[in-house]
Amino acid sequence: MKSEVIWISSRHTVSTRGRPVIQIGKDTISATNKARLLGVLISTYLTFDQHVTSVSGQCFYQLRQLRSVHQSLDTESTTTLIRAFVSSRVDYCCSLLIGSPRSVTDKLQCVLNAAARVITNTKKYESGLSRILHHDLYWLDVTERIQFRVAVTV
Repeated sequence: MKSEVIWISSRHTVSTRGRPVIQIGKDTISATNKARLLGVLISTYLTFDQHVTSVSGQCFYQLRQLRSVHQSLDTESTTTLIRAFVSSRVDYCCSLLIGSPRSVTDKLQCVLNAAARVITNTKKYESGLSRILHHDLYWLDVTERIQFRVAVTV
């Protein structure tokens, strides 16, 4: 049987009562710390920290792969590949992150900054990255992307 149960509650409730166990026939299903629903990792405290960490890890993997073949691609092709493999992952279900603390959104902002550096072939500590993001690539910051997605949905 492939079933997954997540118990969502406050940190205090989990520490005092523990997680429930469900018995169905001979099978026992224990509550997990996280569950994946439509590609989004949901933790027991609804913080989305694990989801953002997973997404940023996948994006950095794709950026490392793209950086290795960057010399054989033109800027337009690199931009297209980054939009397909990186930006789409950052944007997927980002409206769930509305109201998240800056520590969560900063991880995704680092991904976008690294993607912009791959496209423009700039080094990590070169100045002008904000100008490149906004004026050359026409990208919004992560918090602005989240607000835009929510506004479009509403």
